[in-house]
Amino acid sequence: MTGPATATRVSVLIPGLLRSYTKGAAEVALALEPATDASPPSVGDALHALDARFPGLRFRIVDEQRRIRPHIKIFVDRAQARDLAAPLPSGATMMIVGALSGG
Repeated sequence: MTGPATATRVSVLIPGLLRSYTKGAAEVALALEPATDASPPSVGDALHALDARFPGLRFRIVDEQRRIRPHIKIFVDRAQARDLAAPLPSGATMMIVGALSGG
């Protein structure tokens, strides 16, 4: 038997356009509990944890079909996460990027 499960620690970088939801925080540290099936936490798990702390934030990132909105990109340690099931290894940095538009 192994020792008690430890939380996966990740850092989430918040873009300026969403900082009004995080009380101005540009970076948020999360400690995510491991899933019951022993798989690592996912991008979706991190977004649920963010929404628990900052209500309304997840809706700005994820649409009603549970997909990342087209104008939002999420990177995990510089690799683009294309869906909410992307794993988050301990110590990872998750960066949320919002597209800019204009003319």
